[in-house]
Amino acid sequence: MTDFLDEQRQQIADRLKELKPLVDEHNRLEAAASALAKLGVSAPAAAAAAATATTPAATPHRRPGRPRGSATRASKAAPAASPAPTPAATPVKARRKKPGRPKGRGTRAAQALAAVRGQPGITIPELAAKMRIQATYLYRVLPGLQQEGKVEKKGRGWYPREG
Repeated sequence: MTDFLDEQRQQIADRLKELKPLVDEHNRLEAAASALAKLGVSAPAAAAAAATATTPAATPHRRPGRPRGSATRASKAAPAASPAPTPAATPVKARRKKPGRPKGRGTRAAQALAAVRGQPGITIPELAAKMRIQATYLYRVLPGLQQEGKVEKKGRGWYPREG
C-alpha cells in the first residue's frame, strides 16, 4: 500500500514540474492582457471572446463561491450590446429593488401592542412566551412600533406610549 502511495505522489510531483512552466506563462500572458486593457488597448473581438470564454476567472462579476459561468444580477439584467447606464442617470428604484418578503398586515404588531398595553414593562422573552412565537421576531416588530410612537423602551421593558 505504501509503495502505491509513494508511486502516486511521485507521479503527481512529476506532472506538477511538467506543468509549472505552462502555468507561469499563462499568468504572465494574463497580466500582460490586463495591463493592455488598462491602457485602453483592446484585443480583436474574436480573441477577446475566446479568452473570456475559456477562463472563468476572467469574468469580472463572478464572486467567490459562485459557480463558473454565473454572474451578478446586474450583469445578467444589462444587455451585452449597450453600455450600462450611469448610476447618476438611473433612478434609485429602477437600479435596485429591495429583496425580501413583502411587508405584512401588522397582525403580530397589533397583538404585541395589545399585550404591552395589558402588561406594561413586559420584556420581549415574556411577550414571546405569552404570544407563543419566537422572540427573534419581536426584536424586529417592537422597534417598528417604537418608531411609529406606539411603544417606548425603558431598560429591558416595553411600555405603551401615552397619547
